[in-house]
Amino acid sequence: MARFTLPKRHRLIETNRMTENRKLEVWVQETAAMCQPERVVWCDGSDHEYQLMLRLLVQAGTAIRLDGERRPNSIFVRSDPADVARVEEFIFICSRQQGDAGPTNHWRDPAEMKRTLTQLFSGAMKGRTLYVIPIAKVGVQVTDSPYVVASMHIMARVGAPVLEALGPDGEFVRGLHSVGAPLAEHAADSPWPCNTGTKYICHFPETREIWSFGSGYGGNALLGKKCHALRIASVQARDEGWLAEHMLILGITNPEGRKAYMAAAFPSACGKTNLAMMNPTLPGWRVETIGDDIAWMKFGADGRLHAINPEAGFFGVAPGTSMRSNPNALRTCRENSIFTNCAITPDGDVWWEEMTEAPPPELVDWLRRPWAPGNGRTAAHPNARFTTPARQCPVISPEWENPKGVPISAILFGGRRAGVVPLVNEALDWRHGTFLGSIMSSETTAAAAGAVGRLRFDPFAMLPFCGYHMGDYFAHWLRIGASADPAQLPRIYHVNWFRKDPDGRFLWPGYGDNSRVLKWIFERTEGTGKAVETPIGRLPAPGALDLSGLRIPDSSMAELLRVDVEGWMAELPAIKSHLARFEPRLPQGLREDLAALEQRLQKAAVAAGR
Repeated sequence: MARFTLPKRHRLIETNRMTENRKLEVWVQETAAMCQPERVVWCDGSDHEYQLMLRLLVQAGTAIRLDGERRPNSIFVRSDPADVARVEEFIFICSRQQGDAGPTNHWRDPAEMKRTLTQLFSGAMKGRTLYVIPIAKVGVQVTDSPYVVASMHIMARVGAPVLEALGPDGEFVRGLHSVGAPLAEHAADSPWPCNTGTKYICHFPETREIWSFGSGYGGNALLGKKCHALRIASVQARDEGWLAEHMLILGITNPEGRKAYMAAAFPSACGKTNLAMMNPTLPGWRVETIGDDIAWMKFGADGRLHAINPEAGFFGVAPGTSMRSNPNALRTCRENSIFTNCAITPDGDVWWEEMTEAPPPELVDWLRRPWAPGNGRTAAHPNARFTTPARQCPVISPEWENPKGVPISAILFGGRRAGVVPLVNEALDWRHGTFLGSIMSSETTAAAAGAVGRLRFDPFAMLPFCGYHMGDYFAHWLRIGASADPAQLPRIYHVNWFRKDPDGRFLWPGYGDNSRVLKWIFERTEGTGKAVETPIGRLPAPGALDLSGLRIPDSSMAELLRVDVEGWMAELPAIKSHLARFEPRLPQGLREDLAALEQRLQKAAVAAGR
């Protein structure tokens, strides 16, 4: 960053917290000199501070307080209609070498981008407060948004204890954020300040920096989330020999009291949060939540891969969350929560699509318009969110904040596939599991751009979140596997809850019944579950899945566990084309697994007389 002389009135004498870390102090001073805020405040993470942020948001017209009996200590926020989701086209990886960003990321030259951003940030915080948010694991975010401060209070462990852990010499990820809307003296502020014309979310992997300008929403602004915990952390993990993954973490306990921990990577709209918080339908089985979105995994002293959840809250998509799909999520956000871009009921509660079996007769939608059922538009924005503390989850695990993490027995990959991909498939080994993760895909729906049924590959559910070349990312996964005792590594699985029959009906009930698949995986990790070898991997043997109490036709189960050789053969060209994107950095091991899959499929086709 260019050096600025800090005006006397900005010399941090107004702040409520200082640090012993000279690098941090200098960075904050230089940032304040560039951005020119009215004052600088160091966040201490206290409840008093959180309540102050809520009052500021209400006073500014950004938020309204919800009914105190139904939603204690909760607020509702409407964003600007131009600032409602991640802005993928303006997310950049500014690595020194363009090739290191890879084909899945937008790249910009770091020096040129710093010049552009320095101009944008110069004076960007005039009339506003610059907040310094120390974030555990360890990062520091600077922002001029009270909404971001309040949200990060929920989503991360922030404040004075982080500064103490950082110490005088500790290194930290630098996150600089501004809504990009400076205030002239005596000018009225917008309820949702943002820059509707210019947005940049830029990552500098070599220097561990994030610069975010123009947006106040979600992952664009909560820099401790996807920006730090995945894009920058994935680079740190590659350099230091661990994994930063877009994965839930859960614990599952059998009726005898034995517990296993699993991690799972699914793209959006594939039931990730629902699985993390599920209520199993199998008697005596329990699922506990460690995290619903991000897992950092490192080898422990026992030689096993241990996972922690670096977050402290859930930033969940609200539409579709219901007592049927995820009752524990609704129970979690009953209090102390922030709701963004939902609809409001006449009696002061929030509502979103599918929250209840029938919608209320009247609402005010997320754009402040009267709404009634059948008017042809949604009441909540499709990306409406609830931000809520993880500690409130009824099934939160006692181990969810264990700094040593939990030992992972199984890793699941999954996508939304109407055909071809079976209900569950066990990888042959770690390398084959890496291959399965690399070819994860979902089919587009009528609501998505492109043709219905078109495959969209999303390797490891990391397509938008890997901070470097994905070919190198695959190679890193293979190195992790090669560095460990194979017997200590988690088993890897591919699951698919979304198979359909020819009439478009789901073959598998999903939700709590997914515990039946988890039970088989649990049993496989204990060495008791039965499996059969197939050309694509190991599938449950006949009778190995516990279907007790479940009314599902034998024909449906046969289809769910059928290896569709013709379907897989038909997909091979798309898989080859997808993996070719990562040449010449595609690891040789994945080339060999692709060739081995094709050979096994051809052999199976010959055996079947096709």
